Amino acid sequence: MLPNNPRHRWDVSPDEAVAIQAELRQEVITEDRLGPIRTVAGVDAGFLDEGATTRAAVAVLDFPALTLREQAVITQPTTFPYIPGFLSFREIPAVMAALSQLSALPDLILCDGHGIMHPRRMGIAAHLGVLLNHPTIGVGKSHLIGSYPAVPDERGAWVPVTHRGETIGAVLRTRVGVKPLYVSPGHRISLATAIDYVMACTPKYRLPETTRIADRLASARGQRPLDVQ
Repeated sequence: MLPNNPRHRWDVSPDEAVAIQAELRQEVITEDRLGPIRTVAGVDAGFLDEGATTRAAVAVLDFPALTLREQAVITQPTTFPYIPGFLSFREIPAVMAALSQLSALPDLILCDGHGIMHPRRMGIAAHLGVLLNHPTIGVGKSHLIGSYPAVPDERGAWVPVTHRGETIGAVLRTRVGVKPLYVSPGHRISLATAIDYVMACTPKYRLPETTRIADRLASARGQRPLDVQ
């Protein structure tokens, strides 16, 4: 289900990480290359023992019903320090381990983080998508990079985020009166399609159901398994 051979090591220096990002960004596809979407998944990671242990979770939901189909949680030692711009090196090893526990890879993965909305266009969603050669979307809770106008306070309203003359994502209002989300393609999906799927996965709250459930599983709130329907 997952690639047998890793593309690169994870215990690297920041300079080596930059070089890896520069190489992998050449493979990012921001056009729609998706098959039928029958399952969507959220992935998230939390940290225990003052950051020494990573707890990664994946929640797979049926689409479009958004009922929980499958889940996996794994803990393992953290191998990369917290450095802004290198979230993927800190979280993906455990995320990949959690994904490997699933019966099948979900059709579309929503990451709690950024895709190409990143200084080197290689946020966690883009990095994971290239490694898996699989459709991914970055759904960030906070602004990382780029400029944008004010987003209207209407559900579904969005404005483009630009950086160095390039559109790298969107600020998306998923619920009236709450902070927007920062959506960007990860891999094998366009911005417009990414926005559509994020909205389809966000029927009620600010965050997509994929993210809400994965976050609960990855945190102390997720010690008990959730009910799978």
